[in-house]
Amino acid sequence: MSAWLDSLTGWLGVHPQWLGLALFVVACVECLAIAGILVPGTVLLFGIAVLAGSGALDLWQTLLLGYTGGLLGDALSYAVGRRFHQNIRRLPVLRHHPEWIGSAEAYFHRYGVVSLLVGRYIGPLRPMLPMVAGMLDMPLGRFIGVSLIAAAGWSVAYLLPGWTTGAAMRLPLPPGFWADAAWVIGGLALVIGLTVHGSLRGRRWATPVTAGLSLLALLALLLGWPYLHELDQGLLTLIQEQRSAGLDRYMVLLTRLGDLRTQVVVGVLLVGLLLATRQWRAGLFAGGALLGTALANGLLKALFARSRPEVLLEPLSSFSLPSGHSSAAFAFFLTLGILAGRGQPVRWRLTWLLLAGLPALAIALSRVYLGVHWPTDIIAGALLAGGFCAVSLSLAQWHTPLAALSQRIWWLILPACLALLGAFALWALPEALQRYAY
Repeated sequence: MSAWLDSLTGWLGVHPQWLGLALFVVACVECLAIAGILVPGTVLLFGIAVLAGSGALDLWQTLLLGYTGGLLGDALSYAVGRRFHQNIRRLPVLRHHPEWIGSAEAYFHRYGVVSLLVGRYIGPLRPMLPMVAGMLDMPLGRFIGVSLIAAAGWSVAYLLPGWTTGAAMRLPLPPGFWADAAWVIGGLALVIGLTVHGSLRGRRWATPVTAGLSLLALLALLLGWPYLHELDQGLLTLIQEQRSAGLDRYMVLLTRLGDLRTQVVVGVLLVGLLLATRQWRAGLFAGGALLGTALANGLLKALFARSRPEVLLEPLSSFSLPSGHSSAAFAFFLTLGILAGRGQPVRWRLTWLLLAGLPALAIALSRVYLGVHWPTDIIAGALLAGGFCAVSLSLAQWHTPLAALSQRIWWLILPACLALLGAFALWALPEALQRYAY
């Protein structure tokens, strides 16, 4: 299998004109029922994304091809399920592996629409859930709406790392770039790996250890950022290379979601709604995570006083480390992800955290794209938010775990918070476009 993959990526490297089609087809197959389990699509997607980032395709082209390919795979799987219903079980492959469709059907029955969002990031479930949705007659309009959202996050999560790797290999980066990158990636991998390991093993100390590891990694980054200049400069150059007038508008809209005023108002709304619905411990957890992150971020900025990159015509006056937008966005969305995972199996809780991290990551990356933060600024913000969320969660469930929120409460909280975020971002968009011009 390894030789076959190497020969395919080698052929695509020699014939880059076929790279876009290959990316579209592999993304489609990866999300196609049954085929997505048999074909090593994740490995293929990473290899093709590396080739795309080496200069064959722009980032937006790579993400768009992966997005549309994934949507087509979802649509075909749904159509097959809708056409054949229970007769699908008679297919030779599924007769020999009934657990494939059985596990997907169990997840769909338990979580409904949410299973299509969360299951997108669980390998064996990803290609089977759309077919099960069609088999169980999920309304077409609802399936299309969920699939449009799920495929967007999936394409970013699966293609951005590979594309970034390829682009970094192409550019003339500073001599110490790869050594710095190895240290930072290794540290983050250690924190994430130990967190996942402790959670999967059901250790009671997993959350406090996560808090300690996150804050320890943050301390190391705060002390070591002067030695990571090559990494910061290289990644900033890589991301700035993708700037365009058309993309600027969307990035400014994203960055507005992380503004201090926006995050304060939406944070107060979230905590207020939790307390109003008598979710006392959930409200205390959310308030502690958001307030603790905000106060610590302001203190660290004043303490380290790091200057911003010199990209904007009129640079912002405040200091950059850690990124306030990054810490606020990660604190808010991780809080939602933690609350969404209460009462669910560990794998689902971790998947909810992954989903929650995607919009926060988009907001954080918009700061580097706009040239107002160094990459290590947004990493520090994410570690700060992760650490304080874990601390607040540990205190909130010191004696007993937090209870799951009912669907009625979620239907109150989620639309209200998202609507307020969008309203604030759109209201100040014209002013922000002038502010972040370069």
